[in-house]
Amino acid sequence: MNQKTPINAELLDLLVCPSCRSQLALDYESNELVCTSRGCALAYPVLEDVPVLLVDEARKPL
Repeated sequence: MNQKTPINAELLDLLVCPSCRSQLALDYESNELVCTSRGCALAYPVLEDVPVLLVDEARKPL
């Protein structure tokens, strides 16, 4: 069961994709931060309300 991630909007504005430096968007359903760049589109998990911004831990787009 996924719960909504309480990431502050101001913090979300500061976070960027570690791989390509594009903006990240919060996907509430999958509890992930998703890169907004079409070329990258990596999805980073949010575990216990903490974003895991490690490229090795990111899910690659389908």
